[in-house]
Amino acid sequence: MKRVLLGMSGGIDSTMSALLLMEQGYMVTGVTMSIWDPRIPIIESTKSGCFGPAEAERLQAAAAICSKLGIEHYIVPLQQEFNANVLDYFRATYLAGKTPNPCVFCNQRIKFGLLPEMAREMGLEFDFFATGHYVRNGFNPQTQRWELRHAADKNKDQSYFLAFLTQEQIAKTLFPLGTLTKQEVREYAVRNGFAELDKKRESQDFLETEDCSVLFEQGTFKPGDIVDPEGKVVGEHRGLIFYTVGQRKNLGLSGMPEPYYVICIDREQNRLVVGPQKFLLSDRLVAEKLNWVSISDLDCERSAKAKIRLAHDAAPCSLQPLTDGRLEVVFAEPQLAITPGQAVVFYDGEILLGGGIIA
Repeated sequence: MKRVLLGMSGGIDSTMSALLLMEQGYMVTGVTMSIWDPRIPIIESTKSGCFGPAEAERLQAAAAICSKLGIEHYIVPLQQEFNANVLDYFRATYLAGKTPNPCVFCNQRIKFGLLPEMAREMGLEFDFFATGHYVRNGFNPQTQRWELRHAADKNKDQSYFLAFLTQEQIAKTLFPLGTLTKQEVREYAVRNGFAELDKKRESQDFLETEDCSVLFEQGTFKPGDIVDPEGKVVGEHRGLIFYTVGQRKNLGLSGMPEPYYVICIDREQNRLVVGPQKFLLSDRLVAEKLNWVSISDLDCERSAKAKIRLAHDAAPCSLQPLTDGRLEVVFAEPQLAITPGQAVVFYDGEILLGGGIIA
């Protein structure tokens, strides 16, 4: 009997993953990482998130679900590792005037990296790691590489967040929900006596608060000018950390001839540049820190589709390698709000080719 270590959150997706794996004959063990640092000044949770003081409740919920399933459950403490690999990255990206994507790096370094690694160090033995992500993987004998592919449910596909996984990580991971739709998972839960999970609020965000300044030392970000594309001061921002490219709400502007959006974050001069939506359109970007998944490398121009954020529809483009190891992505049509710091992920049909960080 093959042994599977399953990342268990206590929600419907991880619980149904456990049940599906057990029905397939696997011996399943649930594992949940503990990452919350009580020194962070989040007094109470104001929204659903992965990092915050409600972690104790999530750990209890995961343990209770595993007890109901009749499987063992373990908690892996990863507070220091999460701080060093995710929170430090989050802070450094904002300090550079860019917008971080903590979920991408958490998956690569923590969930699919240190979590199973630390579990082995705790003495847990397993043949595969598994999660409740909506994505499919498989081995391509022609390329001799493991591939990541769109989930069957295109509306729930989470391949974007896994674009930085390694071949070793993909080869040893099972994704039980990859061939199912969310509705099928919900119906499966009800049929098997877990109807309460269908009503449970799912964690969709990184922090359990809207105020990400709690992760920084006081005074790190200061108010500054909001200027239009010509450099004219039109307002004052309350700190660059509270804004991202493409943002329209909470700018505190009035009397503008048309809606204004954040079009640039000028860290050096502590300025927020705003303007009409037309200034957000661009037909190209440069990506760095590339990770190729379903192909070994890219040494010549090729056509693909690129996704610049989770909610973005992958758009036709040309991938053009640069001499400095980076990649220029040229879109067939201009795209809205290309944001430095975010992940850009490349597809060939349903196959995820790889990804990079927008420079």
